[in-house]
Amino acid sequence: MSDSSWGAPPPAGQAGYWGPAQRGPVQGAAPAGPAYDAPEAPQQTRPMPVVSDAPPYGADRDGGRGAARPGGPPYPDQAFRDGTFRAQTYRAQRQNPEPMSDAPQPAPAPQKKSAGRDLGAAIGVGAGLGVVIIASLFVVKAVFVGVIAVAVVVGLWELTSRLQERKGIKAPLVPLAVGGAAMVVAGYVRGAEGAWVAMALTALAVLVWRMTEPPEGYLKDVTAGLFAAFYVPFLATFVALLLTADDGPRRVLTFLVLTVVSDTGAYAVGWRFGRNKLAPRISPGKTREGLLGAVLFATVAGALCMQFLIDDGAWWQGLLLGLAVAASATLGDLGESMIKRDLGIKDMGALLPGHGGIMDRLDSLLPTAPVVWLLMVVFVGSA
Repeated sequence: MSDSSWGAPPPAGQAGYWGPAQRGPVQGAAPAGPAYDAPEAPQQTRPMPVVSDAPPYGADRDGGRGAARPGGPPYPDQAFRDGTFRAQTYRAQRQNPEPMSDAPQPAPAPQKKSAGRDLGAAIGVGAGLGVVIIASLFVVKAVFVGVIAVAVVVGLWELTSRLQERKGIKAPLVPLAVGGAAMVVAGYVRGAEGAWVAMALTALAVLVWRMTEPPEGYLKDVTAGLFAAFYVPFLATFVALLLTADDGPRRVLTFLVLTVVSDTGAYAVGWRFGRNKLAPRISPGKTREGLLGAVLFATVAGALCMQFLIDDGAWWQGLLLGLAVAASATLGDLGESMIKRDLGIKDMGALLPGHGGIMDRLDSLLPTAPVVWLLMVVFVGSA
């Protein structure tokens, strides 16, 4: 565009760029009419004002309407707000743009189920314990009673140690260990009456032993001691009572087989097919499908054991026995899990690789022992 166009007079009746088209007479001005003989003044032009395409300070590119500029990052001048320099933010946005939310994300890799323990060590330790138990059970009964007593003492040591470490409860270990071993021996030698007498004497020893220390915490310490005496040695005494019968070793073997098979069935079926939690607040790993597996495995094993191992036993008795074992073993496992959750621990000990501690193996055996002993007495007698 030439500069002359900016100096042309506007049409009549219209406003020009620099003022109105028609003005009134100005004082001292020559009247309108033909031009005077004076030389015509050269036409003056003024420079065209430069109008920037950028918006005024603080305004948007769309006239302040707030619409977003389609495509691309914002202009650099938008990085200034209220006099604050935001150039670094702008450059960071240009160099590291945010990924689009609708971009496809890579699919997560499938997670493989894990058993949670060293299965090789667990199988090896379990096989070793099985050999020791079977050998002592069928060679000399008294040796097996000694195995029970050793397991009771170690279990009491694990339980009292965890109580003191996690809760500050000092259950007297010495009277518990001596009384627990005596309880097992008394049950084998004198029967149920001997077990009850040993239990009463152990409780009295716990009360007296704790008196040698300051009275603070006496009630909780002796309460924990009485609980430990009942939970570990007294329930274990029923295994010794099973052994006193003529076919005692086979009764104990049936008890052990059913408990192990129940745990194995629950683990195998629950690990493969478990979907519905059995008691998520107590033991999140246990499922209802696992419980059904325990019932199935235990009832089949019970029918076989009662039919072929127990004198005068019947297969239908084994079905009932297996059902009861599956229930008691599961409750025992949940009870142990409740104790460990209260203490805030995963295992009671680390004595058995792949298994934890002795108490982690006795959790389902201890409450199952009196159930099996009672049903054996009902089905085939105590002789």
